[in-house]
Amino acid sequence: MKSYYQCAMGTSKRILSLIALSLDLDAEFFKPDGSETILRPIHYSGRAIESKHGSDHGANAHTDYGMLTLLSTDGTPGLQICRDKDGRPQLWEDVHHIDGALVVNIGDLLERWTNNVYRSTLHRVLMVGKERYSVAFFVWPSPDMMVTCIESCCSEANPPRYPPIRSDEYLEQRLTSTYKYK
Repeated sequence: MKSYYQCAMGTSKRILSLIALSLDLDAEFFKPDGSETILRPIHYSGRAIESKHGSDHGANAHTDYGMLTLLSTDGTPGLQICRDKDGRPQLWEDVHHIDGALVVNIGDLLERWTNNVYRSTLHRVLMVGKERYSVAFFVWPSPDMMVTCIESCCSEANPPRYPPIRSDEYLEQRLTSTYKYK
């Protein structure tokens, strides 16, 4: 796990550096060395869970909260994305496994920072009657990082869509709205 973590960290640094350069920023803008990360092994039993969306979901539709998620899978089908999360109806596409490749999801805070230039990835997992294993590597900005629209991502014709927010405040808002206790 330590070796995998180090490789995932190096890969996420490179991807975030390329994203920064694509926005005419310094390669270290997203400060990957100061990031918070979580490495999470995930097991889906193959049995569906009941939800308001039906009973074929291992994970209901959601976006990841941080900057970036790297996902390694065992090749079992079931992962789907919705390219136009604001579209109605939502159209879902299977993510086909490619040996040796990672799935890269953009997170909500990167979407906010870039004023929707980079959109967070709406995704879900459907149960297909087989166990499924994956490893997710979530990358967050440091908790005290202020996420404000990047200057190259807005203009008079395209003003900032989101107010500035601290990374930890956004996480708290999302966790509170996702896991409402009754």
